[in-house]
Order: sequence, then C-alpha cells, then structure tokens
Amino acid sequence: MNSQLIPTEELSSLDIEAMYLLLSKHFQGVERDVFNADLNHKNWVILIKDSKTNQLKGFSTLLFYNTDFTGEDISIVYSGDTIMDPSAWSSSTLSRTWIDSVNKLRTEYSQGKLYWLLICGGYRTYRFLPIFWQEFYPRYDVATPPDIANFMEYLAQERFGKNYNPISGVVSFSHPHILREGLRGVPQERLTDPHIEFFDRMNPGHLNGDELVCLTEISETNLTPAGKRMWFASVSSSPAIKNSTLRIPA
Repeated sequence: MNSQLIPTEELSSLDIEAMYLLLSKHFQGVERDVFNADLNHKNWVILIKDSKTNQLKGFSTLLFYNTDFTGEDISIVYSGDTIMDPSAWSSSTLSRTWIDSVNKLRTEYSQGKLYWLLICGGYRTYRFLPIFWQEFYPRYDVATPPDIANFMEYLAQERFGKNYNPISGVVSFSHPHILREGLRGVPQERLTDPHIEFFDRMNPGHLNGDELVCLTEISETNLTPAGKRMWFASVSSSPAIKNSTLRIPA
C-alpha cells in the first residue's frame, strides 16, 4: 500500500471522485453536496492506494486547528470521513500513516498540547483508542474527569452545535452516514470485549449513524506499546507529505 498526506485543496478531481465512491460503497446516506461541504471544512487528507493498481483503498480527512480553553493554547486534530475497504483491513497502513501524519503536523503546526477529537459511529473505530492510547475518554473502567468532560463538551459544542447532546455525549447528524448491511452492528462475540461493550452501551443509536464523541491527548507518553511501535516506525515507511500553509476552514 502507498500512503500520502496532502492538503485538501491539492486533491485531484479523480481522487475526490474515488473518495466519494468508496465512502458511498460502504455507507448509506452519503449525499454528494454534504460530502463536498465536509471535505471543504477539512485541511488535510490521508490517501491509501494499492501499490500495484493505484486504486484508492482508503482515506481519512483531517481538520487540524488551534484553539484555546481556559486561557491555554491547545491544538486539535479532528477526524472526519474515514474508510478502509474491507479488502485492506489486514493492512496496518492507515493506522501507521495516521499516527505518523499527525506527528508530522504536530511538529509543524502545534501551538500547545495536541488532542485528537474523534467521533465513533462503529466499534472498529472506537477500538483504535485502547489499542494505541493509554488514556482516552469516555471509557468503561474510569469515569471521565470533570475537567476533561468540560473540555470535551466545549469542543463538541464548538464543532457540532445543536447536533451534539451533552448529556449522552453523542452527535446525531441530520444526514448521518450509516454503515451498510454486513458492516454495521456489533457481532455478539465481540461484546465480550469490555471496550466494545461500553461503546455499544454508550452509543445505542450507532446503527442509525449516531457518533460517540471521544478525546485523547496525542503525545509519546500516552502511547501504548502498540502505539509506540507505530510512532517510532522507520522514516522509510512514512507517508509523503507536502509542505503547506495551514488553512483553517471557516
């Protein structure tokens, strides 16, 4: 697999079309104007392509921005549309590229601590958190500390407005993306994993496209052993990254 991190404004029309088709293949409710508007509000995208055919196998859109909370300068990376074709699920390219890309953006643009704002509409996405990060919220075994809860609510209200329910911690979009049959839902045997059972319980509307708001700090000290292996991967396996002035969409 080949991977690349590029500014969204430098995407080719062919790449954008391939991204839309890949997302539509695996999600119901993907409307072209909503997809375009969402992409326009991101400033980076990771592309994963087959090294032999150059066919798009996955992508993740990112919004990297700086904000402040209680007088502290803080940087945020917010994950937007993300999908990997099931044929590429055995590859670690997306997770490795995501961590490496965000580390590069952190070095280049961060103005303080960097946090990952993630909304999870499926258990596979939520499961990335305990695999790679030691401390993240919400989680089954530790209550979210009040200061973190306030910070998450601040970010979610700022980003999602009326679509965010501060009581449940869930975002319900007017045009949700719903995983297609065979991809949505949680297999019964996976509910033995306490992280997955927690996600299923906290976001009961995930079958209808509801998204659980999650947060973790991106730092070396917060990595699990698996996260450290990705973080410290050799430079030769890193994605190409184009230099760009950080564009913050309105």
